[in-house]
Amino acid sequence: MTLRLIEEGAKKSSVLWLALPAGTRLAWHVWHDGAIHVVTGGGEQELPGLAGSPEIEVILRSKDNGAQLVRFPATVTVLNQAEHPEVVAALAKERLNAIDSTALTARWATHSLVVRLTPLNAG
Repeated sequence: MTLRLIEEGAKKSSVLWLALPAGTRLAWHVWHDGAIHVVTGGGEQELPGLAGSPEIEVILRSKDNGAQLVRFPATVTVLNQAEHPEVVAALAKERLNAIDSTALTARWATHSLVVRLTPLNAG
């Protein structure tokens, strides 16, 4: 498995699946700086158990036919949003149909977690 395949799959589709302790969940995401980033909680997608897991399994599927492209383990890191404004900006840009687009990042800073999923064993 190569990082290039993971990056290509992550960039081609805005959704992925996460194997969480409570079951597999669909999540929207962005690829930024060599990793996948998601927002959870605070009125955004609920991804129970993600922030407390040291590692999670990620499944990327083909946007064309839904077939599994790649499944891989990733480390889970909750980011300090103030220290990663470029990640927050990338996520906000890709957030479709937000009801509060002008206050989105302020809401995230107060009520949501931004999580980085870094692929393991991808060379």
